[in-house]
Formats: sequence, structure tokens, C-alpha cells
Amino acid sequence: MAVSCACLQASTVSRISHSATTLQTLRFSRNQVSCSSSPRMEPLHAEPQSKFIEFPYVCAPQRELMVELMSSIETRLGSDLHPCTLPPDVQYYENPNGSAHGSLHVRSGIPSSLINLILGSWIHCKLPSGGAVNITTLSAYLRSSTNAPNFVIEFIRTSPVSLVLILDLPPRKDLVLHPEYLKVFYEDTQLDRHRKHLQELPVVRPYFSSSLFVRAVFSPSSIMVSIEANDDEEERIDDIIRDHISPIAKEMLGTWFDVCASVEREVGGDESAELERRDRIIKNKTIEIDLGLSYPRLFGQEVADRVLGVLRDILNA
Repeated sequence: MAVSCACLQASTVSRISHSATTLQTLRFSRNQVSCSSSPRMEPLHAEPQSKFIEFPYVCAPQRELMVELMSSIETRLGSDLHPCTLPPDVQYYENPNGSAHGSLHVRSGIPSSLINLILGSWIHCKLPSGGAVNITTLSAYLRSSTNAPNFVIEFIRTSPVSLVLILDLPPRKDLVLHPEYLKVFYEDTQLDRHRKHLQELPVVRPYFSSSLFVRAVFSPSSIMVSIEANDDEEERIDDIIRDHISPIAKEMLGTWFDVCASVEREVGGDESAELERRDRIIKNKTIEIDLGLSYPRLFGQEVADRVLGVLRDILNA
């Protein structure tokens, strides 16, 4: 939900949780290229919480990257986070006919931490054509006691040869009114070089979400790209994830750890209130424009109400 999500995961669930791209992808999924089934994308049987960590439906390079990102979060932030306490039927859920599966993983920060919450999710949806859509999101939100950017990564895989990637440290202040914010978090960290590197690859093109709101919340250095290979070049997408996206994502998460999540910043009462208001708007907008529409269709109203009800409570806590 990246702003997700999505996603956003997605994500963001998003982007935060899933981004608004999720809805567009699923709405037009009948026109997408089909995913061929393969042993590596078969689901793994596990308990709800470990089911999320195993990322059972994605290709090996993406699974390895997501596991490494989660491991890095545990290593760097584990002592600042509460355990995941979601109900089992929210940690993992599916629709009645088994054509759509989802997992949600949330860890909130302890009171003394700068971390508000870590939110991860994935969705696997079989298509009538015989393929599948896989959406994987990981978002990290900071408290209003700091004004540093958040972190989000979202993969939207609509076929073996088609991938949308969203990767960013979304700003939490106006970059025009606060040029020092732009300098500290984006210029000094040279984040834009990662976007430039990916867009030099022949099969990579800029991606533009159909939602102007989603496009407005990301930074000028955000990576929002579409990767399209030929029908017989499935391994090319996997190679790009392993050789290019993986090192970039790990470096950007490291930058977020070092510059954003571990540095105390003086934030006044008025600014803190404004940050909290802004963060809440973005989180709720994610549910409103994406998940609230797509989840009932994918999972049925009962499952959607259960999962989104818990998610709303978490995001507005």
C-alpha cells in the first residue's frame, strides 16, 4: 500500500499502503498480458505472520530483496518496534473462491521512538485470462515529532514481462517554502542519481499514475518507472530487479535509516500538529481512492470490511 502506500504497498494495501495505481491495474487487468504459472510462484504454506515474510507469489529476486529489506528494518529498528499483533485473519486473508490472497504486516513504534509504524502488504490476484497480478508494498512512517521523509517501495507485477516500481522518500514539508529540506534530504543524499540510473536502461520508462493526488505526494527524485520486456524475456525483468533495483532499494533504505529515522530534529508544536494532519490525510486518502473501491471487489465485502476496518484504526491511532 504505497501511498502505497501504494501502496501505495499496498502501497501501498498503501502505500501507504497500495497506491492508486493498484486500482487502475486491477480495473483493466483483463487487457493485461497473462502471467504464466511457474513453480517459483507457487504459494508457500505457513502461519499468517510468516506468510507475509515469505512473499510466496513473487519471483526469487524480488522475494530476496523484500526479505533483506525486512531484515534490515529488524536489525536497525527492531528494539524500537512493538511486535505485530494483527488478528490472524487480517495478517492473511483470501476471497471465498481462492482467486485473491492478501497479507498485512504492521509494527508500530514504541512511544520513545521516531517510528510511527512499519506497514507491509502483498496481494496476489488471479486473472480470468489465467495470469495474475502481484502487488507488494513496504512503507515506513515517522512520527510528527520529526519532519523527516517517510519511505515507500511498491512492486506491481502484472505479467512476467511487465513491472511498475515506485520507490521514494516522500517529503513531509513543502519543498518550495523550505529549500533547506530539499537540500538536506534530496540534494545532499544524491537520491536523484538512482532514478537517472534506472531510466538509462533500455526497457525502463517513466510511469505516471492516473491519480494526480498520488503524483503530488512523491518527491522530485522519486522512482516511478514502468519496465516492459518482450514476451520471451521474463528473465530480463528478474535480472533488473536483482542487478539494479535491489542495490538501489537497499541503499535508499539505508539513507532513510541514517538521515531520517535516527536523527532527532526540533519540531515545534504548530509544525508537529500540521505534520500529523498532513500524514493522516495522506493515509486516509490512500484507503479512500484505492482500497475502499478495490478490496470489496477482490475479496468480498465481509473480508474487505474486516481488513480495512483494522487498517483504518491503525492509521488513525
